[in-house]
Amino acid sequence: MSRPVLRSALALLAAVTTAAPLALAAPAAAADPYDVTAVKLTVRAGDRDCAVDADLYRPAGADAAHPAPAILTTNGFGGNKADGSTAATAKAFAARGYVALSYSGLGFGKSGCPISLDDPRIDGKAASQLIDFLAGTRAADDGTRVDYVAKDGTGGARGADPRVGMIGGSYGGAIQMATAAVDHRVDALVPLITWNDLAYALDPNNADQPAGSVSNDVPGVYKKEWTNGFFLLGEAQGLLNPSLDPSRLGGAGCLHFVARACETKRRLDSGRYPDDTTKRILDYARSVSPVSYLKDVKAPTLLVQGQADSLFNLNEAASTYRTLTAQGTDAKMIWQSWGHSGGMTDPASGELNLAEGNLETSYVGQRILAWFDRYLQHKKGTDTGPAFAYYRDWMPAGQTYGTSDTFPASGDSWKLYLSGDGKLVDDRAKVVRGSREYRNALVATSHSESQLAGLLGLPDPAPYDLKGTYLDWTSEPVKGAPVDVVGAPKARLKVVSPRTERVQHSGDAADKLVLFAKLYDIAPDGSKTLVHRLVAPARVPDVTRPFTVELPAIVHRYQPGHRLRFVLAASDTAYYGNRGVKPVTVVSAPDDTGSLELPLAGR
Repeated sequence: MSRPVLRSALALLAAVTTAAPLALAAPAAAADPYDVTAVKLTVRAGDRDCAVDADLYRPAGADAAHPAPAILTTNGFGGNKADGSTAATAKAFAARGYVALSYSGLGFGKSGCPISLDDPRIDGKAASQLIDFLAGTRAADDGTRVDYVAKDGTGGARGADPRVGMIGGSYGGAIQMATAAVDHRVDALVPLITWNDLAYALDPNNADQPAGSVSNDVPGVYKKEWTNGFFLLGEAQGLLNPSLDPSRLGGAGCLHFVARACETKRRLDSGRYPDDTTKRILDYARSVSPVSYLKDVKAPTLLVQGQADSLFNLNEAASTYRTLTAQGTDAKMIWQSWGHSGGMTDPASGELNLAEGNLETSYVGQRILAWFDRYLQHKKGTDTGPAFAYYRDWMPAGQTYGTSDTFPASGDSWKLYLSGDGKLVDDRAKVVRGSREYRNALVATSHSESQLAGLLGLPDPAPYDLKGTYLDWTSEPVKGAPVDVVGAPKARLKVVSPRTERVQHSGDAADKLVLFAKLYDIAPDGSKTLVHRLVAPARVPDVTRPFTVELPAIVHRYQPGHRLRFVLAASDTAYYGNRGVKPVTVVSAPDDTGSLELPLAGR
């Protein structure tokens, strides 16, 4: 296992729960303006019954004659109802007059059932039964009933329609869409820093993706550090919560995961993707992902995704946004600064701060409040903001967010060509004919990040690429106005790799060529920055044909005097790499060369 994974499960849990995605503290007050009651509800989840551990927050003044809308929230992976994210979120909204139900997700805290990765058929249906509780149509195990949640109707298949929204981050983000897909009583969603397709998130292939999608039928490149860290955290739940009920036991050699999740992890660890099992493995990860059921999500959705996030990058939120808006579901999207890889900024910058809970004074917080005002409080005149907003770290406080009524923000782009002399040029005619080669070693020779370092608050070595194991192309210095890149750059490439050609049709996708594309910002003094420390892993479908690599989306300003550097690397320390040594040659000629296109916010 990687170094971050070797850290104890207790340290991992402490890091996850203290740096969890959404700790919205309620405003300070002499006394809490709400009451809290611990409840347990036994739900049917998949093939078994299990108890869900929850806290019910009742705001002052809420009763049958004065009902209030409800907020349902649950934890990020490894957390529980009482962690710094989940409880603080419930308190924040209870203090603002909402009924809140904060619960430990299945397989976490003191809730039963194995971890099923937010499967709508299991986790989604369990959450739907919690909505029954908020509707007053079922009681908690101790007989507690709720009759003070506002309702939009009393009929329908489930007997009552409570006005309920959901909010949470990461694992607590995907559960919102899983719940809304199986229960259309959900009225509003605010998923933060979550995934679109787990097959992409854990085993990404950025080569030749379908337009607007992160999914790919060719297996990707195993994101081993993130996957191992979270799998260890899931398996450690028995140590962290020693009095668990038997419903938590998993299958197929796992303690606390459902059998198919365990099978998927074993396949990823093997580094092999034989044709007879690849589709089945990808299909499971995809089946528990929003990409498979977004067609059933009708609840208005405010997506908030982090720019500093190598676990669930901006492309995932963009894919979800495109799907929702194309089918007519109300949706808007914000790209904030922070994510799983860190990036939290001073609250004076206008960012939502986890410790401060600055809802009213942060841009993202104001947008969240407006979203719930509009869809839960039914304040129809509420302005819920622009379709798309993105954080700009180069702007002064109060001006940090750029906005657009469309996504992408503009149709402008900056196209550059890969010249044989290692330059990025803005005109095909400037391309110098030539070829260059790199080759991989049997160990990783490039580093982008230690993927759990940001989550754990640990130091991380600067990005590096060892000589001979990568190729780079560098532009001329930016002149005149700065260049603002907002979106996912795309590289059109063609490589020559005879050793790969001989084995790429072996029947095991692991024999295909793996490479990593990334963008640097080179300052006038020669110092370099790997933008958000992001890379685009690609398992090339066929090295005899040109292919396109879509890089993770970024928001970055190239200042005048700075140069852009595009790099193709043979490996990365956070991912599995090539099987065997596969030398790669890139040939350039004016009429036949690779290109790089960057989406701009306007220049």
